[in-house]
Amino acid sequence: MDKVMRMSSEKGVVIFTKSSCCLSYAVQVLFQDLGVSPKIHEIDKDPECREIENALMRLGCSKPVPAVFIGGKLVGSTNEVMSMHLSSSLVPLVKPYQC
Repeated sequence: MDKVMRMSSEKGVVIFTKSSCCLSYAVQVLFQDLGVSPKIHEIDKDPECREIENALMRLGCSKPVPAVFIGGKLVGSTNEVMSMHLSSSLVPLVKPYQC
């Protein structure tokens, strides 16, 4: 879990993904469209993939990827991020991290 917490604080917006996950890609594109350049961690390319998945689930992710952290805090997965975007609460949250 320490590794995940360290990784999630590397940048203002951090997304844990898998290279083959279309939902992860959609979330990445959303942030890029909002002018944010998130730090992407493709966990399927990490030798500790299982441990990272388990840590994300223990932190409260319903699914291990995509897992979005903003300001070092877990926001959630695709459903939470899209809900925030549709309710106009995502943009103010990422405003400090826009390019």
